Amino acid sequence: MNYQPKVNDYVIWNKSLSHSIEGWVYFVDKKYITIETSVKCKDEEDIKNCPIHEKTHCLVLCFHNQWKELEYVKCRECVTCS
Repeated sequence: MNYQPKVNDYVIWNKSLSHSIEGWVYFVDKKYITIETSVKCKDEEDIKNCPIHEKTHCLVLCFHNQWKELEYVKCRECVTCS
């Protein structure tokens, strides 16, 4: 099966037998996706400097040729998975 990542999919990226990365697909492009591995609330001072964003997201790039290493787990319940 040729998995095509979609935003809001939860995936495990099996980079090697001893190392994997897991998280939510945050962005999809034909060349790469980003996987959100963690989210952290900003402190009040940081929010004052950038009030639009209240959280810091850690994202990892996964390029198209690496998608074969992804394992689909689930999608968020708040969206319709297709």
